[in-house]
Amino acid sequence: MKKLNLMAITTVMALALASNVQAKKAKYEEAQVANGGSISGSVMFKGAVPAAIMEDLNKGKNAEFCATHPDTKEGGIRPRQKVLVHDGKLENTVVLIENISKGKAWSKESVDFDFRQCDIFPKVTVVRKAPKGVKEGLVKVTNQDENTLHNPHGYSVKGASRKTLFNKPLPSKGSVADVTKTLKRLKQKKDSHFFLQCDQHNYMEADARIVWNPYYTVSAKDGSFTLDNIPAGKYKVTAWHPYVGQVTQEITVADGAKASTDFELAIK
Repeated sequence: MKKLNLMAITTVMALALASNVQAKKAKYEEAQVANGGSISGSVMFKGAVPAAIMEDLNKGKNAEFCATHPDTKEGGIRPRQKVLVHDGKLENTVVLIENISKGKAWSKESVDFDFRQCDIFPKVTVVRKAPKGVKEGLVKVTNQDENTLHNPHGYSVKGASRKTLFNKPLPSKGSVADVTKTLKRLKQKKDSHFFLQCDQHNYMEADARIVWNPYYTVSAKDGSFTLDNIPAGKYKVTAWHPYVGQVTQEITVADGAKASTDFELAIK
């Protein structure tokens, strides 16, 4: 009986060790990429483009200042278009490789959200979980507005649920919140959509895809995108837009070759 118990315990320990090894293998590893290939193409939009949200700035705080936004129309109305389509091409779509565990190094550039003229820039980007030992420098939020209190509130969004990651008041122009360490709470199996909003002016919004490797880009105004320096292999590549949805394709990249593909997204 004792032998059986010992064998059972040994088996459980072995499975746990194997599970830990697999978990470690799942983490992205930076390495030199020799003769890397690329994936490029366009993101297309199908269907009717949603109408802009007509925001009445007079109903909110700092109405006179917020009306200086260049998109403001007569009467303090600001159209907010969340889906930008030009000649059938979809702007601000994040294109990323899902299943790559080893390849080029992460970018050294930080993600900088500017709260400017009662708006947030960029509107769509990417964020990542802060690696072990990194507490600052990856994601920052700056108030660029004179005599205007902004309150950046960052969430991880899944369906109708929101998980607060940070809530940092920025009282004056030049105030900066480095929120890098708050992103340590992100989990790969649970978090994919980051949403940023101002609690003082709730029409101020921005979105980001949470990424787990450095193979990502955001489609340009003409819908074009390119992912480069990719090791040869077969990959699941996703095109994601926060207000349209996502599609995934399997794409093979050969050594030094240029793969081409287009994505088509439509609001369901």
